Amino acid sequence: MPFTATVLTILPDMFPGPLGHSLAGTALNNGVWGLKTLDIREFASDKHRSVDDTPAGGGPGMVMRADVVGRCVEDAIARQPDVPVIAPTPRGKPLTQQRAKALSEGSGVILLCGRFEGIDERVFDHTFSNGTQIEQVSIGDYVLSGGEMAAMVILDSVVRLLPGVMGAAESESEESFSVDASWDGLLEYPHYTRPREWEGRTIPEVLLSGNHARISAWRRAQAEERTRLWRPDLWEAYEARREASPKGKPRKGRS
Repeated sequence: MPFTATVLTILPDMFPGPLGHSLAGTALNNGVWGLKTLDIREFASDKHRSVDDTPAGGGPGMVMRADVVGRCVEDAIARQPDVPVIAPTPRGKPLTQQRAKALSEGSGVILLCGRFEGIDERVFDHTFSNGTQIEQVSIGDYVLSGGEMAAMVILDSVVRLLPGVMGAAESESEESFSVDASWDGLLEYPHYTRPREWEGRTIPEVLLSGNHARISAWRRAQAEERTRLWRPDLWEAYEARREASPKGKPRKGRS
């Protein structure tokens, strides 16, 4: 059974969207992974298929109802009882490469997409029939119109890690935030290709040398420098891990 994602949304026609193209789309068409949608409106109890109501205590906008959303989540869990349920929300834990990797190693995921002012808090407080509570995940410190675009980001970060999607096994191991031991969370080094010269700028000579040891050392130095300058938070964590290694030496697997 391939990795299967089920998206709970009031806008099912948004999917697969970008996920139907490029590597993810090819893998979807080839059955490497599966994508299903559940229309939250199908779980409403009135003739208008209402999913929202005015916020308790007053205020702007509308809030998605706990009873309607809860029924939809329970239905999804009944179909996939052993996968995590994730709601994209700005207040959630930041999405990391490590979390994406862990999700890719499972059998699937259920993604709950909110709209309006959000979802009734009781849905997040509730423990569902299989003992699951909804995991809240953020893709950044900003607000979108709904959870659908964020769900696509989460899915793309996961699907590309599924076996057979990207192709070369080493592609993922040397990317930014890689959990591979040899790169240890550094940002990715710069890439170059033909032409050799463009607008007065040339490919660094070391990359044309054919000396793989020199190339590897250059790439690590570039990754370290970029991380130090662009992401001091990641650099601080990297330095702490390096200092924690015996005599400050790189950990096993590092070039």
